[in-house]
Amino acid sequence: MPRRSPEDRSPSQVDVARAAGVSAQTVSRVISGQSNVRPETARRVMTAVDAVGYRLHAAAASLASGRTRTLGVILVSSDRYSTSAILLGVESVAAESRYTVTTASVPHHSTPASFIEAFERLERQGCEGIVILAPVGYLAEALGTRTERTPTVGHRQADSMGIDALVDQRAIARAATEHLLELGHRSVWHVSGDDFWQESKARREEWEAVLREHGATPPPVLPGDWSPESGYRAGRTLAAIPDATAVFVSSDEMAFGVIRALHEAGRIVPDEVSVVSVDDIALAAYAAPALTTVGQPFEKVGRAAATRVIDMIEKREPSPVEPLHPQLIVRASTARPPAPST
Repeated sequence: MPRRSPEDRSPSQVDVARAAGVSAQTVSRVISGQSNVRPETARRVMTAVDAVGYRLHAAAASLASGRTRTLGVILVSSDRYSTSAILLGVESVAAESRYTVTTASVPHHSTPASFIEAFERLERQGCEGIVILAPVGYLAEALGTRTERTPTVGHRQADSMGIDALVDQRAIARAATEHLLELGHRSVWHVSGDDFWQESKARREEWEAVLREHGATPPPVLPGDWSPESGYRAGRTLAAIPDATAVFVSSDEMAFGVIRALHEAGRIVPDEVSVVSVDDIALAAYAAPALTTVGQPFEKVGRAAATRVIDMIEKREPSPVEPLHPQLIVRASTARPPAPST
């Protein structure tokens, strides 16, 4: 076998050290995740790693440092846009901080035991911290002391799991409901999300509160489960109620189903029924009509959650978290109510 020339060999830690102007021992300490290196020096080393094309071997670094630099993410099996967008934010921060991400899914409507099994599975895989993308109320109590041995953040948990609610779900419902009332609608119907999720309960409670503040009796809630199909079923019910002129739908996906059902029943949006929803997913602006919706900064939520758990792992002072405000985006699916027939 011919010997490889020096020009053909892979870059080594010596090459990184030469490019960064530090010793090979310093490079080794940075790559293995040791903390006794000045941040400025560590950044210079990692810049040199990229510049010379040195390949980091995670397994070797883990053996050398006793660390895995891996974050775990627990998520509920779902095709919802919000979950994937939040996960993208987590992965972005992890990559910037030289962490990898591994996920564990639990079924929809899971019991506490399913979350505990997923949590312990990620611990066995060596995850140094865990982000839970499941805003359900019982998790902190169910996980107990596990969150003390492994830094844990829930992206919408206002409890012992390390981070306050990042987006005020009650503010979302208030913005949507008040928008419809300010247009002149006497009442607002509501298609709720799945009560497995705390965000659904918070939105429904605030919708009721806003209506009562304006002297209106809340109509019966039309149940949904976040899917377009459930929105379609709710829309068929709504279409058969002649005095229903406005509806607050708890997700864009369900709103697509609501609008389809109204269209099939000959109820024109927004001339006869105004629709406002939540999330502002990419398709919302291209619906027919374009959806009025309350947008949520999902990727920023994921970034904030990942930043907090990495701060906890590294035993750093928590980075300040700026409140992430929902934004009402008015498009073509809302209008003043139709004039009363004479």
